[in-house]
Parts: sequence; structure tokens; C-alpha cells
Amino acid sequence: MAVGISRNSFGKLASGEEVEIVTLRAGDGLEASVLTYGATLQALKVPDRNGHVADILLGHDDLAGYVDHRSFFGATIGRYANRIAGGRFELDGEAFEVAPNDGANALHGGEHGFDRHLWTIDAIGDGEVPFVILSRHSADGEGGFPGALDVHVTYRLRANALEIDLRAVNGDRPTVVNLTNHAYFNLGGALEPVDILSHDLRIAAERYLPIDSGSIPEGGPLPVAGTPFDFREMRAIGARIREAHPQILTGRGYDHNYCLDGRESAEGRHLAARVEDKASGRAMELWTDQPGVQFYSGNFLNGTISGKNGRSYRMGDAFCLEPQLYPDTPNRPDFPSARLDAGATYRHRSAFQFSTI
Repeated sequence: MAVGISRNSFGKLASGEEVEIVTLRAGDGLEASVLTYGATLQALKVPDRNGHVADILLGHDDLAGYVDHRSFFGATIGRYANRIAGGRFELDGEAFEVAPNDGANALHGGEHGFDRHLWTIDAIGDGEVPFVILSRHSADGEGGFPGALDVHVTYRLRANALEIDLRAVNGDRPTVVNLTNHAYFNLGGALEPVDILSHDLRIAAERYLPIDSGSIPEGGPLPVAGTPFDFREMRAIGARIREAHPQILTGRGYDHNYCLDGRESAEGRHLAARVEDKASGRAMELWTDQPGVQFYSGNFLNGTISGKNGRSYRMGDAFCLEPQLYPDTPNRPDFPSARLDAGATYRHRSAFQFSTI
């Protein structure tokens, strides 16, 4: 398989601005496509145990799908991933408001998060390890957040892994930052008529955050032991998803932050999760330097959105593993801080590593 990079048009926004798609190829069939709209991971092609290559991401075949439906498929999320209770927080005694877009709460940056903006291609690398770097400037006050940010996202494709590095430089005043990628995975192939409930999952976390009816953390971390949230040993995602546990009922499945154990590797990342699909033989590991990961079992996919190849996406068609800080951290001083002071740099390094079983 060819190694390298290609760059093409993906369509135009109503403003007339062109959206580009950059495809990275690392050999042996591994391929990742990135859009400048939302710095979105549009496709990720991975071989199975027999060498058959399939796209394992939910998403859309055209630009209109991403513009018309804000489903966060593969998008870069910011300025604050996950939820902020009431869309309000204080910083150094000053109150800030982010317009609620998820009931009473602000989700994934509010109404006009980073996923709704056009990004600029800063650099591309066409070598053994192809990469693309995208950037955008987020002005002071954008979306209700203080501080001007210069944000950069690097997608880098190695022989068996997709690396995503996120960096934000704060120019003028303290702010809060929490970035992530929101890929929806199905290791069986996103175009195949299979769900992810039979995928086996392990998460390196002894604790998780229970949530209230608005998906805001309620109290502090609780042990996963003895609950349907215990993925310390490999087991099927669907094994206990139908149990009448209060938190399963509240989230309509899994939509919870796991507080990672944090055993770091030499590269500064730690193994957060591993997923295996016995049918295809594909396996994926998430390595990250973040303290938490949001595990989401696709509970709100309800068949109303048409995705790739005209497929209607439904509950259980995909899962998400979103490395990040904890939800509502700006209102929770007991959680790992999201504060970024003037002149400081935010960094987030994650990698999705693939193999076969």
C-alpha cells in the first residue's frame, strides 16, 4: 500500500469558503482522512485479521451532512469538551456564561464550538510518517469563554497508530481549556450491519463519575467494583448495559467519565482502554496523557441521521472513547484543573493503536 498524503476539495460552505480533505496513508491499508471543517476525522480505514480494509468511523460522505447535523462525528471539540453545568463558571471571581445547548447545560463548547468552524492547514508532511497540522484563532469572548487562544491540532499516522496532538496557547487572560476528538468507532466496520455491543472492552480505571439527569457529575468518583461500570477486565460492552442500575438508567447506557489510573509510558501517555472485535479481529488501544476518558455507547443515535452510504445510525452502532479532563471541571475545584493562565500552553497527546487478534 502507498505511503503518503493527498489533499482535495470536500465542498464549499454557504459563505463560499472551501473545505478541504487531507488523507494520510501509512501502508498496510491504514488510512486517515481529515476535514478542515471542525478539524474533523472523517474516515479511518483499518485492516482486519485477513487484511480486509474497512472504514471504522461513523460520519458523512459529504459536507452537508456535517453542516446540517451537529452530531460531533470525528470532530475536534473545544473550547471545553463535555458539559459545564448551567453554562456558567467563575474564574478569579468573575462570572462567565456559555449559552446552554444541552438542556440547561453547555455541551462541547456551546452553540458554536470548535467543531463549527473552518480550520487552516498549517503544514503537511508527506513522508514515512505523514501528518497534517490544522489551526485556528479563538478570540477572547468567543462562545462566552475568556482569553484568546491559538489552537493547533496535529494528526499523525504511523504504521499501526493514529496520533492526535492538541495544543492551545493562551495569549492574554486566564481561561479554561479542555480539548478532545469525538470519533465514533465500530471496529467491525462502520458500513457493516453489526453493532458494538459484542465488542470487548477494558478501561484502566477503578473509579468513575456518577451523573445527574443532566449528565453533570454528581458528587465525587465512585468505585466501579461490583457495578456495570467495571471494565477493569475485558468484557463485552453489552454484557450489563440492560441492567436496571440507576446510573445506566440515567445515562440510557454508558455516557460517563472514567478516572484513569494513569500509568505512564516513556512517551508520557498511559494505556487508557483496549477494545477488541472478535468477528473482524481488529483491536484498538487508546493511549493518552489525560486524566479521564468519556466512554459513550452511542445511546442517543436514534435513526434520524443518515450517515455514510445512506446508512441510518442507531443506538449501539458505535462507541466513543474521548480522552479529556473531567466534566464540569470549571465548577469543581476538587477535579483536575482546566485553568490556563495568560501565556501558558495547553497540551493533550493521545494515540489510537491498532492490531489484530
